[in-house]
Amino acid sequence: MNQPPQSALFGLPGAEEALCLGPAHASRRLVLLHGWGADADVLLNLGEALVDDPDATDVSLVALRAPLPHPGGSGRQWYDLLPAPAWEQLPEARSALRQRLLALATSVPLERTALLGFSQGAAMALDVALDVGTHDAGPLPLAALIACSGYPHPDWHPGRSATRILLTHGEQDPMVAPGASEEVERALKAAGGSVKRLTFPGGHGIDPALLPSLRAFLEEGWAD
Repeated sequence: MNQPPQSALFGLPGAEEALCLGPAHASRRLVLLHGWGADADVLLNLGEALVDDPDATDVSLVALRAPLPHPGGSGRQWYDLLPAPAWEQLPEARSALRQRLLALATSVPLERTALLGFSQGAAMALDVALDVGTHDAGPLPLAALIACSGYPHPDWHPGRSATRILLTHGEQDPMVAPGASEEVERALKAAGGSVKRLTFPGGHGIDPALLPSLRAFLEEGWAD
């Protein structure tokens, strides 16, 4: 998929403020949610690596940009984290992201869409795709969900979902404690979900050594 990223201003519903690669109407899609202080371009290379296949012309990559400017002057955020988490901003962030995912589903169904988030983006992915405590519509029927270095939002209540879920976390993560992913795993198992957690001897990031596992996980989700 070695083509320049294109802005979604070409009219793809749900992909405003995003970078897109591949056809708008594809048989599979991977949506990427960046972390706090990053931007939409950060995960594009990862997305390409996860679908890097000579026959992957039917895969759409969409890297969404968080709605708020980061207080440091560059990058974006889904909600403020400093000087303390602004949880009052979460309902609007949650609703807006859910609407973007539903709009994207008009071109590629949710059942053929995988969602990958990192750090704050992972928390947003887990919340919007699986939480049933703050909206009545229920979990989104995604093909797969990968949450890297993620954490649960306050009062997060995942519902029972058929979506395959993979959690990854560095054992020496100084930003988001590894116990956060353990908490997510416990909550998902209690809800009857299908979840797998992978750890690696590293910090706050996505270990390249895990890429084959992530790629296989996505392929399994899309194959169902």
